[in-house]
Amino acid sequence: MRQHLDDILRGLFRENPTFRMLIGMCPPLAVTTSAESGLIMGLATTAVLICSSTLISALKKLIPNQIRIPAYIVIIATFVTIVDLLLKAMLPEVYKVLGIFVPLIVVNCIILGRAEAFASKMPISRSITDGVGIGLGFTWALTFIGCVRELLGAGTLFGFQVLGDSFVPWQIMKMPPGAFLTMGLIVFVLNSVELYRARHEQKRARSQIRLVRKEATGQ
Repeated sequence: MRQHLDDILRGLFRENPTFRMLIGMCPPLAVTTSAESGLIMGLATTAVLICSSTLISALKKLIPNQIRIPAYIVIIATFVTIVDLLLKAMLPEVYKVLGIFVPLIVVNCIILGRAEAFASKMPISRSITDGVGIGLGFTWALTFIGCVRELLGAGTLFGFQVLGDSFVPWQIMKMPPGAFLTMGLIVFVLNSVELYRARHEQKRARSQIRLVRKEATGQ
């Protein structure tokens, strides 16, 4: 149980695919013009990731090593097709915004990478929790970027007016440069916090070492 919880937390924070590993960058930069589009894209990717990881883990002993990558892509493409049809039927307006990026989930390096590095080597239960962790980490990252861009670019959040009529929208946030700017600032803040924590831990460790040395020498 502890391992499963660690798998989820690792994907959410320590190995977040967007803010930590900086992989699968096309969706975060292309579809996060609003919080809703980021959330839906993240959840669609999460569903494909969990289902494909589960099936690949279950079939890992049956898939020949020589054709494993094409086999993984076929499995991923199957679930992407299902998600694509469901989005088109249930959320047509959002589907129009996401456009070609839903079918492109097939070649998302996050999904293929987890299939090769984790699901193909681990039991089904851990492959599921790994998919949940990485998927939800990807989802909250896309949603957060979408929230920032929508709030500053339109003054709204999930379509609801948040900032007053006097607010002047930042038009750059609706364009591709706004995605790069938002992404860069978020990564900068997270890395700065991590660096501060690391330095704080080093100072604590040095203080403890000095304290132990004083006690050992009797000073």
